[in-house]
Amino acid sequence: MKTTKFACIIMLAISILSCSSDDVNNDNITGTGVLTVEFDNAYNDSDLLLETSVYSAVDTEKIWISDVKYIVSNIRLEDEDGEVYTVPKNESYFIVNESDENSLFIDLSDVPAGNYKKITFGLGVDQEKYLEGATGQGDFLSKAEEAGMMWSWQAGYKFFVYEGLYTSATTTTETAFAFHMGSHGTALDNYKEITLDMPTTARVRTDISPVVHIVSDLSQVLDGSTQFKLDDAPQIHVDAVKSPQIASNVSGMFMVHHVHN
Repeated sequence: MKTTKFACIIMLAISILSCSSDDVNNDNITGTGVLTVEFDNAYNDSDLLLETSVYSAVDTEKIWISDVKYIVSNIRLEDEDGEVYTVPKNESYFIVNESDENSLFIDLSDVPAGNYKKITFGLGVDQEKYLEGATGQGDFLSKAEEAGMMWSWQAGYKFFVYEGLYTSATTTTETAFAFHMGSHGTALDNYKEITLDMPTTARVRTDISPVVHIVSDLSQVLDGSTQFKLDDAPQIHVDAVKSPQIASNVSGMFMVHHVHN
């Protein structure tokens, strides 16, 4: 009988502590916090190293990468209840530049406290924003120009820049390659939206600032849903057929590796 009473007391205490803990957690899911999105560029299973490492591409081709930049935009977060927080549009255009470590971390402030399980972002600049005209771009237009992410205002933004040198069995001298992908004004829309599941929830609180660690596998650019041999075309810029294929390859290179809470 004593054992039974003691067990009941323990169960009651655990129940009370559990309820108290739940109450504390529920009380904490108020206000706003900061969530950081980290873009970690890689090549297959290796960290991406500019100008120092040689990587295998399609068939016998070897590449040496000197420049990787892309535009991330229109970020949205979905929580466990299916509620979506959308970062204000005019605050949601960023340039990720492998040569600039600070640009690899995007800090989102004033995010409603919650447990987020999905992230969506755009690759490039959407037509709605582009059609606001040059004056409607705000500071982002000058940032894109300074970063070399524009052809011209009429031609539009470069959404993705990928440059370096390559060799192959038939091209034994190091030869320059450059893939520049974007929408071609309003004539061809290469803007893509990417939705990624998080392996664990990002717990935004006033006192917890999670980091969503996204790995971008650059090997997918040449060896994704469409294969590209640099011997066939080392320079691709404005191309009505190949640019959409590059856009599809690039949109498939992202995954959430883990979340720091």
